[in-house]
Amino acid sequence: MGDVLAGFHAAWEFESDSVLIRYERGIRTPKLFQALGERRVPLEAIEGVTLTPGRRGTVVLRVQPRAGADPLIEAAAGQLKESGDPYRLVLPAERETLAEYYADELTALLTGSGRTERYLVAPPEAPLHFKAYDGKASFDGKAVSFRWSWTGASSAKWKAGDQSFPVAGLGGVEWRSPETFEGYLRLLPRDADAVAGTAAPAAPAAPPVPQADQDPAAVVFGLGYGPVHESLPFAAAVLAAVRERGAVAPVPVPVPAPRRDPADIAERIRHLGELHQQGLVTDEEFSSKKAELLAEL
Repeated sequence: MGDVLAGFHAAWEFESDSVLIRYERGIRTPKLFQALGERRVPLEAIEGVTLTPGRRGTVVLRVQPRAGADPLIEAAAGQLKESGDPYRLVLPAERETLAEYYADELTALLTGSGRTERYLVAPPEAPLHFKAYDGKASFDGKAVSFRWSWTGASSAKWKAGDQSFPVAGLGGVEWRSPETFEGYLRLLPRDADAVAGTAAPAAPAAPPVPQADQDPAAVVFGLGYGPVHESLPFAAAVLAAVRERGAVAPVPVPVPAPRRDPADIAERIRHLGELHQQGLVTDEEFSSKKAELLAEL
C-alpha cells in the first residue's frame, strides 16, 4: 500500500507488512501520544479494523491489536480513556470514504487472531523514569529502582530503604491508572517454582498483599504524580523486559546495593536541610537522617 492517511493528532502510513503510526507534537495532542512518538504495528499484531462515527463531524478508524501483542495495551489492562487510545485515528467526516477504503484494504491483509506468544509491537525504550508521590522510579533495562521521598513515603518504606529489583526476579507489573482513585505501579515477584519448572509443594495461603503505600515493591500516584504518559510506558517497558527474560530465567541472588553517587547524597541532604529550616523536621530527625545518608557514601 505505502499510502499515508493523516488525521487529528496522528498520521498512519500503510506498508506491506505493517502500519507506521506517527503522532503529532502539540498542545492539543494527548501527552501519551507525544511520549510514544511513533509506533510500528506489524500486520500480524492486528486482529481487526473498524470504522465508526465519531463526535462533532468525525469518523474513527481503529485497529484492534491481538491480545498479548502490545506491552503498552497489556499494561494498561483496559484503563485507557478512549481519547488516549493509541490505536484510534480520528478524521473529518468528509474523509469517511477514503478511510473506508483503507479499512477494507487493511482487513484483506490480516491473517492473525487470538493471543500472541510474544510481544509484536516494540516497547518504549529504557532508560525511563518518573516521579511518584512517594518516590522516584527508574528503569535502566535491567533493574527497576525506587528511591523514596522524604515527604511522601510511608514509614514502612523508609524502614525498608530504597529498593532495586532485577528484571530476572520479576514476574510482572500491575499498573493502576493515576486517573483513578489510589493509582499505583506495583512490581510482582517471579514464582521461583515456575522459573525452575517444578511443581510447587502444598503451602498455606499467601498473606494478603499490602496496600501500595505500605509496599516497598510499589510506588503510589497522586495529583500530578505518575501521569499516564510517564508511568504507563514505564510499566510497558518493564513488562516487555520480564517477558523477554522468559520463564527459564534463574532466580537472582541478592547482591549488596551499589554505593550512592555523592551528588545524589548531597541533593538529599540539601532537601532535608530545607525541611529542617521550615520546621517540618526536628533537630533529632535531621541529625539522624543526615547520618544515615552520609553512611551510604
